[in-house]
Amino acid sequence: MAQFDLCNQSEVKRLLEKYDLSPKKGYGQNFLINTNVPYRIAEESYEIACRGGSERHGVLEIGPGVGALTQYLCDTYEKVVAVEIDRGLIPLLSEVFEDADNLTVVNTDFMELDLAAFLEEHFGAIIKDGGTVSVCANLPYYITTPVLMKLLEAFPYNAPVPLAGITVMVQLEVARRLCASAGSADYGAISAAIALRGEAVKLFDVSAGNFLPPPKVASAVVGIIPHGGIREIYGSCPEDDGECEKFARDVSEFIRLAFGQRRKTLLNAVGERYSKAAVTGALESLGIRADIRGEKLSAAQFCEIVGKLKGI
Repeated sequence: MAQFDLCNQSEVKRLLEKYDLSPKKGYGQNFLINTNVPYRIAEESYEIACRGGSERHGVLEIGPGVGALTQYLCDTYEKVVAVEIDRGLIPLLSEVFEDADNLTVVNTDFMELDLAAFLEEHFGAIIKDGGTVSVCANLPYYITTPVLMKLLEAFPYNAPVPLAGITVMVQLEVARRLCASAGSADYGAISAAIALRGEAVKLFDVSAGNFLPPPKVASAVVGIIPHGGIREIYGSCPEDDGECEKFARDVSEFIRLAFGQRRKTLLNAVGERYSKAAVTGALESLGIRADIRGEKLSAAQFCEIVGKLKGI
């Protein structure tokens, strides 16, 4: 693996030409060409993984590209599973990582995976031994939200997400939204959805010149650290796990409705699904103005409102 300089622009171009490949706009491919960036992403990801004190750590990489980040994940983690949708990159990755015994490359669409089953298949031994699994990715800008929502919603809300952390490089503007607090200009549905499952922190910025081809916008790396489940932010959740899960899914759907039409007040945004009188009553009982918009409400407040509506 050391024979390939995967962050050298000439080397990347040579490898792509050898396999008759080029960056595909349809897959949002922009390959890293600065060693410091993937090295730091891997280090930040591993630091998050080690927070709980476990000794064994695996990582799922989404979209390895030519392997610039993959090489540092292999140097850092006990086991790396890289999911790559582009079939054309598989022979290239096979050559580059021929000697990487701790790497498995899977040619599939991440969005089509049964995530829980996939993690059990590839990381079951590590999980059973008390180890952790993380997710790391340089995400194409067009698929950032779908990928993150899949990661956040693939597991029950009534328990911790079985991931030590999610470390992703995304468009800078998106990074601001992921980390935004209620009431800020960048706060939106994805901000609230993340807050239901954990905390997002912007780790560092990445300029466009670090990529081949360079994108038109700057990027940033964000770390998402899951918390202990919805009961951690709403203590009045039903004790029964099934009822708690149903409540959490109701909150998630309520958030989608609240942000579905940003110019509308909360009352009007959720009016087709919930009685305006009931929502008004819930808001009043919580001391919240009836004309409030969804972007002013925190994840905990969304839980409180739905709790009132459901009599919880």
